[in-house]
Amino acid sequence: MIAALVNSGAVFIGAIFGLIFKKAIPQKMGDTIMYGLALCTLLIGISGSLKGEHIIIEIISIVIGAILGELIDLDGKINTLGNKLQQKFKADDNRTSVAEGFVTSTLLFCTGAMAIVGSLQAGISGNYTTIFTKSTIDFVAVIVLSSTLGLGTIFSAISVLVYQGGITLFAAFIAPYLNTTVTTEMDCVGSLIMIGLAFNMLGITKLKISNYIIAVFVPVLLCRFL
Repeated sequence: MIAALVNSGAVFIGAIFGLIFKKAIPQKMGDTIMYGLALCTLLIGISGSLKGEHIIIEIISIVIGAILGELIDLDGKINTLGNKLQQKFKADDNRTSVAEGFVTSTLLFCTGAMAIVGSLQAGISGNYTTIFTKSTIDFVAVIVLSSTLGLGTIFSAISVLVYQGGITLFAAFIAPYLNTTVTTEMDCVGSLIMIGLAFNMLGITKLKISNYIIAVFVPVLLCRFL
């Protein structure tokens, strides 16, 4: 859990820094920065998705993940949590809602390949290098993100702790089923989800990205049969 705690702490502290300097950034500049982050997210997603070796696995994973996500209504549950935070904590300006900041930052920090692979490495071999690298990147990113999306981003630190901590704890149980092919396909599916998130951040689509998160773990099963 050390890796998850460090990453969560980096997000929390970075968000505080961003909130401190938030008022110093004009809304027009904040919007421009936000779109810039979206483009970077799109680049990371595209580069990661091209690493997949079996497109049928990605397709089936996304379909199964979407079906399960809709049945569970994962997106609805995450947004409900965001709305509850919205009711307790009011944003100090009209740029964005607490719920939007929470959901967007949660997805950004939890769906990437480094979150998955790094957590697996920490749980299986005690290798924290990837997560520590991700923590540094997230620290810088959340400073910018919180300056534009506001208070909601700080709560994503809890999401990072629960999500990455959960993967780390269960990594030992799924270790026998992991190999290079499985982790590559998991990275690819996660990158596809990041592309969707980038489109949402750019205002092009309004995809229920949270409903696709389960798809990241489907390759663990598919690679055993395909």
